[in-house]
Amino acid sequence: MDDPRYRRYCRLSLAGVAAASAYPLYMGVRVLLGMLRNGAVPIEEYPKYVIPYTPIALALLVGALLLPPLQKRFQKSALLCGSLLSVAVFFLAERLLETKVLVQTLEPVPLESWQMALCYVPPEQYRTRTWEAVDVLLGGYSPLFKLHFYLISVVIILSLLNSLYGFAALLRSGDRSRRTALTVQTAAGLAFLGMCIWACFTAFYRSGELTVSPLSAVLMAVFFALLGVTAGVFVGSCTLGRGPLLSTALPAVSAVLVTLAMYRGEMFLLNGNLYRLGTGPLFEGLGALVLAPIDLLVLAASGLCTLLLCRLIARGPRGSADGPDPRNGGTGNNPLLPH
Repeated sequence: MDDPRYRRYCRLSLAGVAAASAYPLYMGVRVLLGMLRNGAVPIEEYPKYVIPYTPIALALLVGALLLPPLQKRFQKSALLCGSLLSVAVFFLAERLLETKVLVQTLEPVPLESWQMALCYVPPEQYRTRTWEAVDVLLGGYSPLFKLHFYLISVVIILSLLNSLYGFAALLRSGDRSRRTALTVQTAAGLAFLGMCIWACFTAFYRSGELTVSPLSAVLMAVFFALLGVTAGVFVGSCTLGRGPLLSTALPAVSAVLVTLAMYRGEMFLLNGNLYRLGTGPLFEGLGALVLAPIDLLVLAASGLCTLLLCRLIARGPRGSADGPDPRNGGTGNNPLLPH
């Protein structure tokens, strides 16, 4: 592809991803150097949330680096190939860090076990906190708690790669049918990533108790809903122009299912419990369902917001070039579905 705009876009995308990945990659290097020097990373030197964010950064960097050759070789399947390779890089790096890195607390523990503790309490409170309430919730280590880490990570990777590859494909082909979808996807992906970074440094102000503060409750509800919306918009951008069932209903259902999976991951973390966003009937679990009415409202909000966004995307701005491209049989330039 000789278009200078395309080449410039690819260079700028790689530079932007590299700049954004600098600190997570630095955290990974710092942890590895600590292992080489001491055999374990001292607790006071452990950078917050090296997993999953170092593997996420590495996966996105690989995806951005492979963007030009994959689009040249695979064209419409480039996003699919790039996503599969990047997700594979993520899981490989994640697993290596989880199992090979030790954190020195009272005794060396694997990084995955230490990361589970951080889900309850920030590192600076680890030695000072009274742990009885957390011990009751924990009920023993379970690797299933990582479901929500993995879910968040894959949604971030797919969302941001969809934006990178989608805008590159737009420059290559001139087909603007997915422009609005990609713009919404980029906004949702960056907003969700921003909330993830916020959570990294604050854990949304949780103290380790099952019932959280009002501020923490609001942030957690927005986080859960935004996770679903980001995943749903991704699905919607890939089914754009496929009729109302696939282009609007399927993304909304996907958003609800992803948000529900996040709740399930939290239940694995908390030994079958959930954080409670307040007190009173609205916040109490519904028997064996565990979910409270407020949690059902979060699920509904995730699906409804996705439905509305995807309907707006499918409609497109009046009189613009957005919306399904009739040259592609009304499907637009869809990178994941067959034409």
